[in-house]
Amino acid sequence: MALTGGEVLLERSQDGRVAYLTLSHGRYTVITWEMRQLVADRFAEIDRDGDVRVVVVRSDGEHFTSGGDIAGFMEVDPIDFTDLGHNVTAAARSPKPVIAAVDGYCFGVGCEMALSCDIRLATPRTQFALPEMNLGMIPGSGGTQRLARLIGLSRAKFHIMTATRIQAQQALDWGIVAELHDDREALDAAVEALASKMANFSPAAQRTAKEVLDKGVDGPLYTGIDLERKAYAMLRATDDFAEGVAAFTEKRKPKFTGR
Repeated sequence: MALTGGEVLLERSQDGRVAYLTLSHGRYTVITWEMRQLVADRFAEIDRDGDVRVVVVRSDGEHFTSGGDIAGFMEVDPIDFTDLGHNVTAAARSPKPVIAAVDGYCFGVGCEMALSCDIRLATPRTQFALPEMNLGMIPGSGGTQRLARLIGLSRAKFHIMTATRIQAQQALDWGIVAELHDDREALDAAVEALASKMANFSPAAQRTAKEVLDKGVDGPLYTGIDLERKAYAMLRATDDFAEGVAAFTEKRKPKFTGR
């Protein structure tokens, strides 16, 4: 029987520059089919909000997420699986930088959601896994492709084809996560500080960096370099660049507007 309930909460910081997207569905934060679409809906709202500069994805459960509602998936029409990997990985398409705060289990579709974010911070008890092989299935929301690009083809084959968990220290060493913090409290504080820092940068430069990195890394080196060069030239004409240079020469903090 499919699980019911679950929510994807959306809150904003007091100044409106950081959006917090919180997965909420019990201790293990099981992702229902409805929650997958809610992720896309919340990101659509965030992307339209010109005040939001940074997005944080987190969970209010004991674990980031233990994965998807398997029984619920069995009740979904096969044709609906066409968009399986689209809604829950909306972070990858958002023009804004997205930080994932990961604590505890990060399994299945939850792992794929975290992999679609730009930066991941975690705790030492965090475990990542794409365990679909236990169900006679493979990851269906970008997991095979994103994990292979992060840790290399051989390691990705091992962990996907054997359903073996990746421990936190391995995830740090292999570049899945950028930092480990001692516990949930320390993780929350680090994510808050990072989001505040990033919100002070130029929104134009942030979204351009994300686009150049994401598109350039999948192409030949010189294609990526050409993309970078053109993006650099475009940013040279922005008000934010002029403000950054003026602030540097005047020895003050810049006030970026995104224009």
